[in-house]
Amino acid sequence: MTTTSSLTARTAAAARAAHLIVDEPPLIFADPLAERLLGGEAEELLSYHRLHGSHVVLAGARAQVTCRSRYAEDHLASAVADGIRQYVILGAGLDSFAYRSPVADQVAIFEVDMLATLDDKRARLSAAQLEVPDNVVFVAVDFESGSLSADLANNGLDLSEPAFVSWLGVTMYLSRDALGATFKELSRLGSGTQVVADYMLPAELRDEAGETYVELVAPSSAERGEPWLSFLSPVQMSELLASHGFATLRQVAQRDVGDTQMWHRSDALRPANLSVIAHAATCGVRG
Repeated sequence: MTTTSSLTARTAAAARAAHLIVDEPPLIFADPLAERLLGGEAEELLSYHRLHGSHVVLAGARAQVTCRSRYAEDHLASAVADGIRQYVILGAGLDSFAYRSPVADQVAIFEVDMLATLDDKRARLSAAQLEVPDNVVFVAVDFESGSLSADLANNGLDLSEPAFVSWLGVTMYLSRDALGATFKELSRLGSGTQVVADYMLPAELRDEAGETYVELVAPSSAERGEPWLSFLSPVQMSELLASHGFATLRQVAQRDVGDTQMWHRSDALRPANLSVIAHAATCGVRG
């Protein structure tokens, strides 16, 4: 398979897959399809976690991706129970929700990413013998273009109805202006739209584990053409959201995900002050 998708998408999928292999119960999040979507790359990418799973970067990656995915899908399920019927996955990468979730058939799903990544996703789904359901639409966008709401509407999203939007593992790669432009586009979705987005904390708010993670990962990300451009405090994120019509419902640190037993662990996973999940909504939704 010729790889055209982001390495970030593949390493995030590897971290989700590795959580089921190298970590002990309780599971934070289960993605049984992540390894299949990695295809021929799975053995190499998972070997790092098998051999060095306690390393601060690999354990940190597993904690980060599982926490944000769990929070997003738990609250999506609640939104679906409350009547939301549209789910937008920004920066969909190798997200597998549409192909495994018990609530996937209750929503119209819009997988949004760069065209090359979506083409690669289709090829991987085919190779894994995973059929694309009729309620899934792939939407190719450029997050810098400012046409997201129109692109979604042109692909069948109803702008008069609310949607649930997950935007995971992406914001750090965009400038603050680009983040604002995307939130502005999302504010054009129906009243009651909810957004779950994770973001990286600035140095002064990171703990030792978070700082080590950034020092080791950010330079290599920049070298492969994916520099981290945005670091935000919770106050700054709330202000950015508010400036585009979103009320912050909650700001969630890794240690706040799951129940009280989540971090009583015998493996290498520990909550770090590295990233935070913002959960916000336009008018009509209470926290």
